[in-house]
Amino acid sequence: MQILLDGRRYDLLEREAARRETSVAALIRAAIDRTYAGDDANRREAGRRLLAAPPMPVEDWEQMKAQMLDEMSGG
Repeated sequence: MQILLDGRRYDLLEREAARRETSVAALIRAAIDRTYAGDDANRREAGRRLLAAPPMPVEDWEQMKAQMLDEMSGG
């Protein structure tokens, strides 16, 4: 397969590939996988982002947990 990109897009991909220490082709494959691979890939990506997020302060864990359980049960 051959893809033609304008210079702006290719430059963007080259910079990102260098930053991630990978190839432009690997970035394109990853983008395709994230976009079209379906729910499993989307869940993995969401989980990866969630785990990479900075910690959030929680004032009262028990109260927060109770609210989450209440929302999950439809209440």
